[in-house]
Amino acid sequence: MKRAIRNLGRSTRTQRAAGFVAAEFLRLVWKTNRFTYDPPDIYQRIEPDMPVIVAFWHGQHLMMPFLKKTYSASVLISRHRDGEINAIAAERLGVGTVRGSGDHGTEFHRKGGVGAFKLMLKTLENNVNMALTADVPKVARKAGLGIIMLARESGRPILPVAIATSRFKRLDNWDRSVIHLPFGRGVIAGDSLIRVPSDADNETMQTLRAQLEDRLNAVNRRAYRLVGRPDEGLHG
Repeated sequence: MKRAIRNLGRSTRTQRAAGFVAAEFLRLVWKTNRFTYDPPDIYQRIEPDMPVIVAFWHGQHLMMPFLKKTYSASVLISRHRDGEINAIAAERLGVGTVRGSGDHGTEFHRKGGVGAFKLMLKTLENNVNMALTADVPKVARKAGLGIIMLARESGRPILPVAIATSRFKRLDNWDRSVIHLPFGRGVIAGDSLIRVPSDADNETMQTLRAQLEDRLNAVNRRAYRLVGRPDEGLHG
């Protein structure tokens, strides 16, 4: 029975159906929440620096397709089964996808990290914004060096972002994923850009990695405070 369920979950038809449902649910959330931007002119501020690398915490990724507004954007999505559903949903919502892992540890080659890194560089070279989670894989709220490496090699700045809604359900998983719910208030919050010098050495990169981690936590707390859920910002 378990094998049959797993096989069903792997079928293209099931994944496409799940991706369709996910996209339409997220569209409902977007349309029925009163979203604001903080700062209000966030797009005007960063437009001269586009394309940018959009960084956010894992578990807050579901509403990220709505960040793109009228700008071209792609998102890094893993190759596992859930990732396939996420990719289908993202593409239905008008966002391009790069498939692979952001892991730069021992699993980097096996999970397609090298290929994904090259594709992200190409995406940015083509003047398309690139969005990806900043966490070390399976370690929530700890930024890894992968996104710092991407900024160094591409020459593009990093924009820390958080999306929060007043109504949501938080899952009891490793990244404490948030399922945003309809009929509330929402905010898209951004911090100032982080720039990584092309000649950044390991010490500089570690300093910028810690800075990104701090900035993401800060913008996350600010987003939840703005929707009237300040205590939630402490948990991600």
